[in-house]
Amino acid sequence: MAKTYYFVFCKEDLLLEKTAEGGYTIPYQEEPPTEVKPWTHQMDITSMADGSPVITYRIDNPITDSDRFEMIGLRQSYYKLSRPLYLKAGKCQELLYWDQNTKYCGVCGAPMRMDTDISKKCTQCGKEIWPQLATAVIVLIHKGDEVLLVRAKNFRRDFFGLVAGFVETGETLEEAVAREALEETGVKITNIRYFASQPWPYPCGLMVGFNADYVSGEIHLQKSEIAKGGWFRRDNLPEIPEKLSIARMLLDDWLKA
Repeated sequence: MAKTYYFVFCKEDLLLEKTAEGGYTIPYQEEPPTEVKPWTHQMDITSMADGSPVITYRIDNPITDSDRFEMIGLRQSYYKLSRPLYLKAGKCQELLYWDQNTKYCGVCGAPMRMDTDISKKCTQCGKEIWPQLATAVIVLIHKGDEVLLVRAKNFRRDFFGLVAGFVETGETLEEAVAREALEETGVKITNIRYFASQPWPYPCGLMVGFNADYVSGEIHLQKSEIAKGGWFRRDNLPEIPEKLSIARMLLDDWLKA
């Protein structure tokens, strides 16, 4: 068997291999790096850019007390892996989540089986399904030399992020941006302009980032979702999101302007 990148997960943790230089990589070898049970579903994933094969699967128990391997959360792996390997790990995690949650047909209840690398077909009625993305927008709102930052209630740490939310059925991305800004903060915006997008495999999202300009309105926070919010200048920023997020990319782009 050709050498293959094996992305092995135990719940939310990813198996990393320690390198001689003190860094980390993904196991790249001819056989799986762990025991594989007869019932383990090994999924073939799109190859790396250089053509190297990729397989992902889950294990029931974490690998511990190993000189060669270390298990770490997918978020933390951003700081230890190369960008291509981190992005591929995210794709693997999303497909494993999809596989785990689509074992049975939503129409007739019969078992689903893999049809292609990224699709399943019902064994009874033939219904076909593909992985679904939860698309969300995120926006940095500008007012002069200030930007609007908010602290969501579900943030585990006391840092401030950006207005964000899921796109609803029948909306354009720009309409979703304007709606979320108004719903979460009470402000109206204009000049909505695309910045970048980012896969967000927690568990199966796509974040689409925008900049926008303030038009009118006083801040009235959506109390069910937002704990704090306000306008901030470059010289009085609170704690902001970590570098792996598109929220931080938007803020860093503004900070260097």
